[in-house]
Parts: sequence; C-alpha cells; structure tokens
Amino acid sequence: MLDFTLIALFIPTFFMVSITPGMCMTLAMTLGMTIGIRKTLWMMLGELLGVATVAIASVVGVSAIMLKMPFIFNIFKLLGAGYLFYIGVNMCRSRGKLAISDQPTRLTDIKKLTLFHQGFFTAIANPKGWAFMVALLPPFINKNYALPIQLTVLVAIILISEFICMMLYATGGKTIGKVLTSRNNVKILNKISGSLMIMIALWLALS
Repeated sequence: MLDFTLIALFIPTFFMVSITPGMCMTLAMTLGMTIGIRKTLWMMLGELLGVATVAIASVVGVSAIMLKMPFIFNIFKLLGAGYLFYIGVNMCRSRGKLAISDQPTRLTDIKKLTLFHQGFFTAIANPKGWAFMVALLPPFINKNYALPIQLTVLVAIILISEFICMMLYATGGKTIGKVLTSRNNVKILNKISGSLMIMIALWLALS
C-alpha cells in the first residue's frame, strides 16, 4: 500500500529541489555545451545511479555511519573534486577529451564509461545530496506501510525528476554552445565550460 497524499506532495517538492542549480545540473549544462546531449546521457545515467544509491543508503542508515566517520567521506569527496578540477583546467586550456576542438571528430574520443563515472561520483560525493535525502525522504514515508514499496516509488519519482531537469539544463547548454561555436568562439566556449567545471570542483571540495 501507498500513502498517495504523501506521494502527491513529494512530486512537486522534489522537482523544485531538482530544478534548483546544483553540481549535477551544472555538469549537465557544461557537457551539453561541449559534447552534446546524446553523449551527455551517459553522464546522466551515472548520476541517476548515484542519486538512487544515495537515496536508498540514506533511508537504510548508511549516511549515519558516514557521519560518524567523516574523514572517509571527506577523502572520497576531495578525490572527486580534484579530478573535476583537473578536467576543468584542461578545458580552459582547450586540452583534454572534453574540450571542443575545431575538428568535430575529436569529440568521439570521449569514452562512455568515463562520462558514466563522472556522473556517478559527482552524485555520490555531493554532501548536499546526502543532506537533502536524509532530511527530505523520511517525512514522506508512512510507517504504517511497507518500506520497500514506498522507497521504490519515491526513488522512481526522484530519478524521473532528476532526468527531466538534467535534460533541460543539457539542452540549454547545447543551445549556448551552438551560438558560440557558430561564431568561431571555440576557445571562449572551452573557457566557459572549463570555468564551470572548476566551479563544480571547488563547490564539491568546500561544501
């Protein structure tokens, strides 16, 4: 059984959380600029798996363990931030596989698994994501009903909401990218994309 009143309230609540600019949404917009929506879908797949992992772990109590041993989480977070910072610097210098080149075929070099990992680790290492899940999910779970069914429905809503919002951000990024590349401003686009990636890295490291 489900508490449909709570479910109905959860849908608009979490959509507002998802649509708010954050690390994952900024990453979707950045990749939409540089590699297009189709390839960005692989990052989105990793991000969705990461968000689902965080949501389920928050409910079953893994987050409580991580709060007791914050040094483990901090190490993981800093490693992820360092990787994103490295990518951002290379993009600003028009280097690396995510940077846009004057030769369009170069974009095919980026590995799908790399994009998947990037999305997954960004979602997993986002402390605000954990905080949101810990604070947001419990109030929408009715203790009188079975937890597995409720959690399945809530996670499904979260993933649908996240995917829709990432698509909106990636589409916006692609539009911006087309405008800049059509004016032969590839280096400017790389600097914008790289700066956004660096911002995500610093956001992750300092949060």
